[in-house]
Amino acid sequence: MYEVDKNYEKLIKGKYTYFLDNRLQLLLKRKLNIKYNIYIPYVDSEKVIFYTDKLPNVLLYEIITKNTLRHQDILGNLFSIGIDPSMYGDILIINNHYYIYILDIIENYLINNLFIDKQVAFKKLDINYLKDYKREYENINIIVSSERVDTIISSLIHINRTKVIDKIKNKEVLINYDIPKNSYKLNIGDIISIRKHGKYKYNGIINNTKKNNYIISINKYR
Repeated sequence: MYEVDKNYEKLIKGKYTYFLDNRLQLLLKRKLNIKYNIYIPYVDSEKVIFYTDKLPNVLLYEIITKNTLRHQDILGNLFSIGIDPSMYGDILIINNHYYIYILDIIENYLINNLFIDKQVAFKKLDINYLKDYKREYENINIIVSSERVDTIISSLIHINRTKVIDKIKNKEVLINYDIPKNSYKLNIGDIISIRKHGKYKYNGIINNTKKNNYIISINKYR
């Protein structure tokens, strides 16, 4: 895979990656056979940076606006102005405040182009401002017969497995930001995104039932 190979070469040469999502992190870890470090902007960061020696310059900005923004609004605007996802880290919405981690190489471009059709301002914060922030989740426990993604999603959003398979085929379900096979067995820490149903993190099996089913724990992002 090109993205994995490109980042692997960077680390072999003593350089750093840009922001990596959960899928790229997993693939790169499997390939790496050298010592490396991981820069984690805050406690529960999804997007992180791998490095061997020196880090790139990471900035934290607050987007200040009177408008109500959704996570997808910010993502959509970033996409519309052509900013590659590796150039920015997590986007956080905390008590109607909007935060984004970025690499300094896109600082001026982002400030001059993001939400130019809305009245917004940008405030640079100390990079450690949110370092102790922990995401809030709704914890959900469900009973399933296996850890297959189609089985779990069927129980999670209360539709039959045939409809789950259709959602997977239609790219409405992503695991670690990639399209899974319906037979994929979930691993602890996997990120599940289901269109119109939200985003989840799989915590694994917490108990067994008398009928040899599993009680599993899932966190739903708020």
